[in-house]
Amino acid sequence: QVQLMESGGGLVQAGGSLRLSCSASGRDIGLNVMAWYRQVPGKERELVAAISINGPTNYADSAKGRFTISEDKANNMVYLQMNNLRPEDTAVYYCNAGYGENFYGRPMHYDHWGQGTQVTVSS
Repeated sequence: QVQLMESGGGLVQAGGSLRLSCSASGRDIGLNVMAWYRQVPGKERELVAAISINGPTNYADSAKGRFTISEDKANNMVYLQMNNLRPEDTAVYYCNAGYGENFYGRPMHYDHWGQGTQVTVSS
């Protein structure tokens, strides 16, 4: 059974940085994309960044140039380094593990999710 657990969220001032971590256990051999999504109340969950098992990455336009997704396969960890944070980045951030469609912002109902970590950026 796949389990994902996020950490690293918190309160930061605009322009600051945070690094989110996701610990993955029980990884299914078919899971080939790890991703970070975020959600604010009243809106759909949206892709922030994704990384394929072979290395390619995909970023939301809002994240390009500011966020970096990386993976430590040896330790089953995925990270999201977020720099130059803006108030509009405030959201609950979720770690996601899927089989491919999540790479393009189309998570499937059978994807795996963490419990989420709150990121709050003050102006």
